[in-house]
Amino acid sequence: MTETILLLLAGLALLMVGGELLVRGASRLAEELGLSPMLVGLVIVGLGTSTPELAASVQAALAGSPGIAIGNIVGSNLANTLLILGAAALIAPITVRGSVLWRDGMVGLLGVAVLLAAGNSIGLGRGAGFGFLAILIAYLAFAYHQEKTGHSPQAASQRTAAAEHVDPGLHGHPDEDRTGILKAVIFFLIGIGVIVAGGTILVDAAIEIAEDLGVSDTVIGLTVVAAGTSAPELATTVVAAFRKESDIALGNVLGSNIYNIFFIGGITGLVAPGPIPDSVLTVDLWILFAAASAAIVFSWTGGRLGRREGAVLMAAYAGFLIYTVGAL
Repeated sequence: MTETILLLLAGLALLMVGGELLVRGASRLAEELGLSPMLVGLVIVGLGTSTPELAASVQAALAGSPGIAIGNIVGSNLANTLLILGAAALIAPITVRGSVLWRDGMVGLLGVAVLLAAGNSIGLGRGAGFGFLAILIAYLAFAYHQEKTGHSPQAASQRTAAAEHVDPGLHGHPDEDRTGILKAVIFFLIGIGVIVAGGTILVDAAIEIAEDLGVSDTVIGLTVVAAGTSAPELATTVVAAFRKESDIALGNVLGSNIYNIFFIGGITGLVAPGPIPDSVLTVDLWILFAAASAAIVFSWTGGRLGRREGAVLMAAYAGFLIYTVGAL
């Protein structure tokens, strides 16, 4: 068991390293090809920072473990909403602008509803996958238009800003020497290779741990895998909270939730279509819907998330973990 846990941690580490290499390479390559910094931030950095979750979910689905694949998506969003947002609010109360809350928060809530609807009808198949990606493309187009016309920042761009706080190297600057195209391509390709290797090791170890503990792979996906792949969001949100940049802290969480469902769910449906496990449909997705709704209500009342609300969110996450591990 100890060796398997070490392999799990090694897989997570490879996913993080590979994700950073991929994002750095793709960002510099896009800049070398003349794409606008705004577009690079919204699309390349935004989608690229989701690659650890994407690799874990897709490889789990391909390995015949839909519980890990879907559990990772749902569990990551629960960790974002309850644990990470709660921790950020405990560090520094988060002031919430109504436009951000209702625009980005409701898109994330819509994602949960759409996932529920798909699961109870056609499953997470190729039709649902195309639909999820179409919604994400529409959202990113709207975000790009809003940013370009000077409206309040979208969660997608705030997620990029949060990532750059932790790793400024994600974006080049005009006065810096540009990384050559060849080096950018090498970074990108190495990143993909490391991500694939990390995802394979992580999923194999997670399946073995589930078998050794006698629990379903859904439990491992909802807890261990989800918490591990959410580690970058935790780091970036906490840094933003310590800097008192509440908009960025909240936007990072909301943006991650949107990408997790529409991007990772969409790609998973296209690559490895299959049903959503019954336990996720009947319990966990409803818990996520309730958690997302509660976060919106908490933010709406008084226009901020205070330390008291943060403590409630974190306590709710602890309760979810106890329930999940104990019930299955």
